[in-house]
Amino acid sequence: MALVAAVVVAAGQGLRAGGDLPKQFRAIGGETLLRRALLSFVEAPKVGLVQPVVRSEDLMLVRSLTGGMDVLAPVFGGATRQASVRAGLEALEKRNPEIVLVHDAARPFASANLIERAIEAAEKTGAAIPALPVSDTVKRIDETGNVAATLDRNSIRLVQTPQAFAFPALLEAHRRAMAQGRNDFTDDAALAEWAGMTVSVFAGEPGNIKLTTREDFARAEAIQSAALGDVRTGSGLDVHAFGPGDHVTLGGIRIPYRQALTGHSDADVALHALTDAILGALADGDIGAHFPPTDPQWRGASSDRFLSFAVERVRARGGRIAHLDLTIVCEAPRIGEHRDRMRANIAKLAGIGIDRVAVKATTSEKLGFTGRGEGIAAHATATVRLPWD
Repeated sequence: MALVAAVVVAAGQGLRAGGDLPKQFRAIGGETLLRRALLSFVEAPKVGLVQPVVRSEDLMLVRSLTGGMDVLAPVFGGATRQASVRAGLEALEKRNPEIVLVHDAARPFASANLIERAIEAAEKTGAAIPALPVSDTVKRIDETGNVAATLDRNSIRLVQTPQAFAFPALLEAHRRAMAQGRNDFTDDAALAEWAGMTVSVFAGEPGNIKLTTREDFARAEAIQSAALGDVRTGSGLDVHAFGPGDHVTLGGIRIPYRQALTGHSDADVALHALTDAILGALADGDIGAHFPPTDPQWRGASSDRFLSFAVERVRARGGRIAHLDLTIVCEAPRIGEHRDRMRANIAKLAGIGIDRVAVKATTSEKLGFTGRGEGIAAHATATVRLPWD
């Protein structure tokens, strides 16, 4: 199978949409445009490499948004879109992909089907772009603002991204353009045409809209609400007793302690509660149904596997995890100093931003089994967005 890379361009200022941040960091349905765009390619089965291209001043923000995502280290874009794409291509050269998809972060709704068709088109022709037919009458206007001509709309298309190319050919075309001082191409298809490549066209998607203005964002919110409007909440509760040992594992983080938690797996009470919360939101049984403690294969197993399984069940249904909220109840060990490491690890496992993971800790005021220091309890809530059936 050909190695496919995606360059996701997010290096513009994008201020026409309003707000204090570039548009790629504005949220739709609680998720930023950049993160949505990246996830489209991270989750695409045939895409092996995802290369973000960003502004240098946005690096820390980008890192926080891409926590837990399997993307390459961001590279910095240039003064034009063309320069930014070239930066992404140059960063990918050493990995030697055969096909590259170039996509704008301002299009956060590219579907898995569109991405797959882009790859197939590039494999056949070496250069391909998604496009939509024009339904309105199109006029060409002269410098005075009067109609100069009526164009044949049957020969006109509205072009989208991702645009797909044979990687070596597109990189060479970008290098030629730079050497000749050409920096005025508005998309990679135009640059490819200039370089002598034949660019084929395949069907785009009406929902793959580009967000530029406030009105675009309002439309996108409506699309998102309709697409993932089935909002579910699930809860999880787990307890484990203390036994002999020198550490506990909570949220996938090893914490030194004078005792360990006992259980059939690694007894990570935090990840167990989160797993049950996600499965509960899906009405898909519980952790014991999928990983029965009577099955020897789960003896001593890392609970990362359980949470990853629940996350994949959400993705398989076309949904997304919107938020995870965890409360750990114990007298000891102290959780506070480990909180952010736990949040980061849970976010990575769930494929969401760390800002969508809450970890809290409390005692039970010396009451009950936790108050007596006999074990630890965890309560979790998961909010999941699914498509309407």
